Amino acid sequence: MNVSRPNIMKWIYLVAGMAFLLKMLILPNFAADSASPVTESIVAAIVADTGVPNAVSGIILRNRLYDTIFEVVVFTIAMMGVRYLLADEQPSATVYQFTDAPSIVLARLGATICALISIELAIRGHLSPGGGFAAGVAGGTAIGLVAITSSREWMESLYDKYQAAIVEKVSVLLFIALAAITLIGYELPQGNVGSLLSGGTIPLLNVLVAIKVALGSWTAILLFIRYRGLL
Repeated sequence: MNVSRPNIMKWIYLVAGMAFLLKMLILPNFAADSASPVTESIVAAIVADTGVPNAVSGIILRNRLYDTIFEVVVFTIAMMGVRYLLADEQPSATVYQFTDAPSIVLARLGATICALISIELAIRGHLSPGGGFAAGVAGGTAIGLVAITSSREWMESLYDKYQAAIVEKVSVLLFIALAAITLIGYELPQGNVGSLLSGGTIPLLNVLVAIKVALGSWTAILLFIRYRGLL
């Protein structure tokens, strides 16, 4: 009996998924078991040095802030590249969107949830897992979900009304300026570890990165809708 390739792949995916699930349920967590006092002392030193419980945010936005500056610059260049790549194309005559009511309701509900998560990650990213990049991705996802349920003209009018392009550029300049000041050695008081207003400039940098990534995603979404008709 001949079995089509798609059916074979489905069975492979199913077996691989079940194996991965059993691995998580049965096998021990070697990473947790191998945690040593040295590792814990390194994390504690990072928290004490940066003033934030989220050691990852402390590393990204303080200990290796120089690298993070160029990550933001690379993302900015990528958005410019999208605009340059599509500049010579003709706008798409057809835009593919959700038109049925259940899909529209679910997409907009998802957009609301993503937007709330984005705000939470941006504001409290230095206290718990999250941060500016994750917040920006959640914000961009919210914008994308709204875009596939709304007209292109309405999305572009909102983009122009709130000067999203200018705000995006200003957020990049503010991030670079604040990061440069931090690298020179001028920092805000760290405050009490674990409080919302703690960590010096790290919370501000988180918010600026979130704005940049979310608005940059909005720019890319509008460009792909205009010239490709698809996200």
